[in-house]
Amino acid sequence: MSGPVFVACDMGTTLIKAAVIDLDGQIVATAAVESVLDTPHPGVVEQDLLEMERQAHTAIRRAVEASGRAADVAGISFSSQMAGIGAVGDDFEPVMPFDSWLDSRCGTDIYEMAEHAETITRISGGPPTYSHGPKERWLKRTRPEVYARTAKFQVPGPFVSARLAGLPVDQAYIDTANLCFSNLSDTEHDRWSPELISLFGLDIEKLPRILSPTDLIGTVTEQASIQTGIPAGVPIAAGGGDQIVACLGAGIVEIGQASDSAGTASLFTMVIDRWSPDVADMAMVTSKSIVPGGFISFSYINGGGIGPEWMRQTIAHDPAPADEAFATLQRLAAEVPVGSGGLLWLPHFQGGVLPAKPYLRSGWVGATGSHTRAHLYRSMLEGIAFQYAAWADRAPAIIGRPLTEVRAMGGGSKSDLWVSIKADVLGVPFVRMPKAECALLGNALIAAAATGHIDDIGRAAASWHTLPQPLQPDAGRHARYAELREIFDLLSAQVDPVFRRLQQFSDVDARAAEDLPPATPSIEAEPAQNERRQ
Repeated sequence: MSGPVFVACDMGTTLIKAAVIDLDGQIVATAAVESVLDTPHPGVVEQDLLEMERQAHTAIRRAVEASGRAADVAGISFSSQMAGIGAVGDDFEPVMPFDSWLDSRCGTDIYEMAEHAETITRISGGPPTYSHGPKERWLKRTRPEVYARTAKFQVPGPFVSARLAGLPVDQAYIDTANLCFSNLSDTEHDRWSPELISLFGLDIEKLPRILSPTDLIGTVTEQASIQTGIPAGVPIAAGGGDQIVACLGAGIVEIGQASDSAGTASLFTMVIDRWSPDVADMAMVTSKSIVPGGFISFSYINGGGIGPEWMRQTIAHDPAPADEAFATLQRLAAEVPVGSGGLLWLPHFQGGVLPAKPYLRSGWVGATGSHTRAHLYRSMLEGIAFQYAAWADRAPAIIGRPLTEVRAMGGGSKSDLWVSIKADVLGVPFVRMPKAECALLGNALIAAAATGHIDDIGRAAASWHTLPQPLQPDAGRHARYAELREIFDLLSAQVDPVFRRLQQFSDVDARAAEDLPPATPSIEAEPAQNERRQ
């Protein structure tokens, strides 16, 4: 075997994966290392950046060794989780644990910045939520000594990449495919926004420089070569945010295509034709695509994938291994009619993110004594699909036509039932990706483009997949689901006051560090605004 290969590393929330991939998109070797979340108190979710770096080095080294092609490595790229933030000092060492996207301590800051939400969304692409701006503001407000020691804020991929290249801290960077979660950037124009930085009360000198994902940041140092098994001198691309990179890796590059990433979060992404921030509803984030001139709009259910696992563990009580237990639930739920016997599931297992409604929770509505675990499980799958449909319905207003297809990836895409439900609810064909590691493929494409091995990254991305026949929606089931969606939307618009008042009884909200706000006292005056943004 000969020809160039590329090292790809995806630093997810609980798993760090690496692969060696050739110029035809064939995966030569892979490796993975689990990453640990530290949850010392409710609402606190942290990770050790240095441990994440070591895990990335280990995964890369194992993949390179397994490939037997270290000498052919022509480039490397990283992707990583997007909304969390870390901080480093003058020595490029962390000064605090990585503040995960799952951490909710900046709730007060989200609330306090809500009065500026339209401005923040219009300029940065997304509203204040559990993202960089509120998290950095929380740090300055509650840990001023740590904020003072911060030289640069960092997301995991650029942190590891820069240190792999031996860069000094003044060369720290963030890429344009992570920028949409900053709340601090003029994202359309790839620059920091002094206006937004001032609104948050932050300091621009603590923000890193902004690069394109295909920019080269340097080469692998001798020390990094020992740590990773990659030869010294191999070029390093800037890389990007995991979901944006995964869209590229899935070949989602044409206007009207969409993706369903069913993992810890349930994330729905659309390729759009222009910069179109969702100022009216603040339910979507707009980002630059990795394809030059392209844009992406996305939203997600925080912890959407946790609900089914929670049910398996706490309600189904199946002693079988997880895979077998889920197979049983899938089989039983497939026998339940559309609508789960009049049972609806609100899927906000870990609060609402877009727009930011930390008080939202999950729950079943319509339960009777005739409902079984099969009804409960199917309603969970349907509830997430209903939320997806609310986002998909925005496509015609943005691109002038409905979506053409949705490509399914992530663990949830393995479920025939769930993919079928989503296709029927949205009324759009779903294609299950035959290559599951889309973020790794996207990184390989970035590395190949950055090093001049491919000219048209979008065309190359599309050519790397031979797709199966799409799963077509059933017209009858789609019509039935359309009726149920009206009820789901009505329910969703009415629950805000209930969950706001329940917040004071929630262990998570009451005990999450010292910073979650009390329930808003003027809830009676707010439903109209909340309904508009649901």
